[in-house]
Amino acid sequence: MSRKRSENESDSGPLTPVDRLGFLKQEHGNSPERFSSKSRLTSSTDHDREERKVRKWRKMIGVGGSDWKHYVRRKPNVVKRRIRRGIPDCLRGLVWQLISGSRDLLLMNPGVYEQLVIYETSASELDIIRDISRTFPSHVFFQKRHGPGQRSLYNVLKAYSVYDRDVGYVQGMGFIAGLLLLYMSEEDAFWLLVALLKGAVHSPMEGLYQAGLPLVQKYLSQLEQLVRELMPKLGEHFTQEMINPSMYASQWFITVFSYSFPFSSSLRIWDVFLSEGVNIVFKVGLALLKYCHDDLVKLPFEELMHALRNFPEDAMDPDTLLPLAYSIKVSKRLEEMKQDSEKATAKPANPVQL
Repeated sequence: MSRKRSENESDSGPLTPVDRLGFLKQEHGNSPERFSSKSRLTSSTDHDREERKVRKWRKMIGVGGSDWKHYVRRKPNVVKRRIRRGIPDCLRGLVWQLISGSRDLLLMNPGVYEQLVIYETSASELDIIRDISRTFPSHVFFQKRHGPGQRSLYNVLKAYSVYDRDVGYVQGMGFIAGLLLLYMSEEDAFWLLVALLKGAVHSPMEGLYQAGLPLVQKYLSQLEQLVRELMPKLGEHFTQEMINPSMYASQWFITVFSYSFPFSSSLRIWDVFLSEGVNIVFKVGLALLKYCHDDLVKLPFEELMHALRNFPEDAMDPDTLLPLAYSIKVSKRLEEMKQDSEKATAKPANPVQL
């Protein structure tokens, strides 16, 4: 990310104070990097610990990722544990490509991205241009109008809208593409977007962006059921106040917590999301509700809606939120819901004609 910051600081006039992740420092300390006191290295001991962590990861990955698949096969539990603790920022872009399967897609499709960007046209081009400035507007890489960040974001989104014309472009995709561009090149970000939406490793995400947002509706329904089962008092309170997940949780799934969430927390969630799949989105959402449970059940409608859209900073601290999320078990129940849904929608066999 340091490369992105230096490019923009040098060509944007007077230097503006930014936090360690490249976001403009705002008044009252309300920077997207809200947990810098915990995440910034503050002593030689912290620095040494981080250096040891990076060395372990480099050994695990190998040169250019050459040892990754072998290590994952030999020690999957070690890999899972290290990812959950957080991927070193200097290696995050490479590791994301390895765990998502996008590196393989890139190697199997040479020249495809260039073809999509240069020689194809998209029906979504005007929509993409309209939304570009709304994506991470406080990050220096995307702040300059028609600057390198906005151009890269446009190219990736345009290329995908051509690559998959059935999905095309939906606004929430900009935050995902923008997040990826802070850690990798345009072409790498494009193929990671393809890997996610087409399901190279985990379930395809394209249903989040198709007409009618079918996968969003499915996930919100499942989340509502999980809240009722795991936090019945809160679930009943939501019913009484006529609150449903579409009123507060849609962006959790559409942008995987990359929108209106502390960026350091978003990165830690994305580490796990790319490795383990969408279940972490359910876990984090439920962890937020559980952490704030005792306050939420007391609030009337308007205050409740405000609270669900503005969680307290301590609830979003990754060192607090993620351990709580990991403790919430949802995989078995989500699989049961999936099977029940498939049975309910299965067409009955045609009756035998006598």
